[in-house]
Amino acid sequence: MHAPKASTIGPITQGSPEQLAYMDEIEKLFTIDTEQLGDIKDHFMAEMTKGLDNERQTLAMIPSYVEGRLTGQEQGHYLALDLGGTNLRVVLVTLEGHGKFKTVSTKAKVSEELKTGPMRDLCGKSDLKLKGMDDTDTNRCVTMGMIDYIADCIDRFLTEQNLGSVDEDLPLGYTFSFPVLQSKINRGILTAWTKGFNCSGAIGKDPVLLLQDSLLRKHLPVKITALVNDTVGTLLSNAYQKPDTLAGLILGTGANGAYIEQMTNIGKWKEGATTSHEMVINMEFGAFDNERVKLPVTRFDNKLDRKSINPHFQIFEKLISGMYLGEIVRNVITDMMDRNLLFGQHGQATDIVSGHYQFETSYMSSIEADGSDDLAMVREILDTNLNLTNVDDVELRIVKRLCELVGTRAARLAAASIAAIVIHAKVDRKGADIGIDGSLYEFYPDFEARIYQGMAELLPDFAGDIRNIIRLGLARDGSGVGAALTACVADKMFKSK
Repeated sequence: MHAPKASTIGPITQGSPEQLAYMDEIEKLFTIDTEQLGDIKDHFMAEMTKGLDNERQTLAMIPSYVEGRLTGQEQGHYLALDLGGTNLRVVLVTLEGHGKFKTVSTKAKVSEELKTGPMRDLCGKSDLKLKGMDDTDTNRCVTMGMIDYIADCIDRFLTEQNLGSVDEDLPLGYTFSFPVLQSKINRGILTAWTKGFNCSGAIGKDPVLLLQDSLLRKHLPVKITALVNDTVGTLLSNAYQKPDTLAGLILGTGANGAYIEQMTNIGKWKEGATTSHEMVINMEFGAFDNERVKLPVTRFDNKLDRKSINPHFQIFEKLISGMYLGEIVRNVITDMMDRNLLFGQHGQATDIVSGHYQFETSYMSSIEADGSDDLAMVREILDTNLNLTNVDDVELRIVKRLCELVGTRAARLAAASIAAIVIHAKVDRKGADIGIDGSLYEFYPDFEARIYQGMAELLPDFAGDIRNIIRLGLARDGSGVGAALTACVADKMFKSK
């Protein structure tokens, strides 16, 4: 972990009576004491059980079809494909046993035309330009569908790695970061596009079958053995090096968790016998407490929620993930501006800070790390990024305290989710490893320390030794290494059947 230390200033003690009264209210709104955190953790556990027993619950608790555990001794070549943003990534992971592996990868850009074009090549040819057709012809008859483009990228990568003619098909884990209704470890139906993708001819289809068909047509020695959720991949990428891994979390732009569950606890499982007594569950915990039963949702969170692209959904994610924390702080700042409690000097330009998402969570990280007496970094961020000049010392301290409160609340809520998983799984003093991926966990000052503080309050039996019992650690590349490891687990499952 390389996140800087936070330099906390604590509650505001200087300022006008109005500023002090306002900040006193904000302290109460954003502070979660031990008792309230315990209530949230208890509700989280109850929702986990509901989701394991019944379909269509707020905590979806989706069986991943990934059965059993990694030992760290697995060996061989496995491919991963990661589609879900502006880039498409192909990764070759060579497992060497003893928790060691090597990776080689390539990235290809996914153009806007591909994102909104057809899923498959409409003309049945993917090289019209090579046949001397001009731009009008190729525009009229799209040169390549998304699937053929992906298959071409895999083809080029295999050639570069001298794997074009291997004896046995290479297992591939496909991280497909869109809503999918999964029915087997390597089967699922796309229910909707997100993230700016809108390829025609894909909704209601299986992305694995579409791609496998294209790979077969190109005679590529690749078998897609797993359709992978990135949180499940995070768990597995941690587990290869730490076989006592219980859970994987994403705490970055978004938030989610996955953990290993006993089959006997999955009441809604109707698929018959499995190859193991355990299965990884994708919790989809960003939706936890959408009903607002226990979460301390403030008026500033409600404003963010109302103006988001998915109002009334993913409320837990909106309180704990990097996409939203800066916006919550900005909502408090603009409320104070409306009450003439902040940045009220004559002529102060406030148009930038008045814009949605203009106060980034990365600013919070830098502000929290500023330990200087004059808060020079806070001043520079407000000046350089938001054109807020001549900010007085009290205002600097208020902005810093708002970041502390919102950042600490996020970490404590994350702690409640981890503690719920730990208690549910009956972890004893031998402990468990938890792999976490994401910029918030990796870079936000003291985020990990605040999670540990929250867990120590919720797990008093472990409090004296919490860091050695619940071992949090950075698990990189769930969508690459993790997907390849999922392909490895799937390959083992197929062979044992």
